[in-house]
Amino acid sequence: MKFYPGFDIKPTTDPMGFEYGFNVFGPSVENRTIDSIRKSLRNPLCAGPDPVYSIAMDVGKKVHLPLLKKLHLLYGCVTYAAGKLGDEPVRSQGHIHKVSPLSGWSTPEVYEIWSGKAIIYMQEKAEDQPGRCFAVVTGPGDVVIVPPYWAHATISADAEQPLTFGAWCDREYGFEYDGVRAHKGLAWFPVISENGEIEWHKNPNYKDCELIVKSPEIYTQLGIETGKPIYQQFEENTEKFLFVPQPQLVKEHWNNFVC
Repeated sequence: MKFYPGFDIKPTTDPMGFEYGFNVFGPSVENRTIDSIRKSLRNPLCAGPDPVYSIAMDVGKKVHLPLLKKLHLLYGCVTYAAGKLGDEPVRSQGHIHKVSPLSGWSTPEVYEIWSGKAIIYMQEKAEDQPGRCFAVVTGPGDVVIVPPYWAHATISADAEQPLTFGAWCDREYGFEYDGVRAHKGLAWFPVISENGEIEWHKNPNYKDCELIVKSPEIYTQLGIETGKPIYQQFEENTEKFLFVPQPQLVKEHWNNFVC
């Protein structure tokens, strides 16, 4: 990997998944097949890698597991196959995080890219008028925060190589797909042009909206340090990411949040 995530874990490609070090816990991976995500694709009949990506939810150092459960925090990681989904890059389904029974909020997520290139796409709502739309272009070591209630997807920005990333999530995570599927996807589709660049095509099932393509923010207001693994930041201050399972603790930061 291009960026060390702060604990002993390695993505694999054959089969796709993860290897855990001796002091690291983690589950058997869940694979997402191309058939399982077709409803959110620009061309639902397209061909592409299968499985598209592998997910390991709840990984970390064994010594931290009791504390993570107590804090309702969960660290998940995902690895994407190289390749394309028709003329789209490999990507996840668009979704919104379910309202957590702990906080009564849809919860945020803190992404960290380990290897490859990624675009974290997000929009304020999965309604006819999606509100603000951001495409945040990232590389290894970059951190991106998705705010509560926003619809979002993670997109591989380089079809020639796999993408791997980790994220802090609410331990009682869940996903809502209905709004995105009702609109046959998110408000903007990433499309790979003939020269291999990502172009953005508006989804006609939404009203007019602007897409802002940008670099990651520096989240000093939330105490995030640049260049340091977010897992290591948790080790050094175990309360730093409490805003993930309990977003109401920093509710003033979510108003007009810039992603």
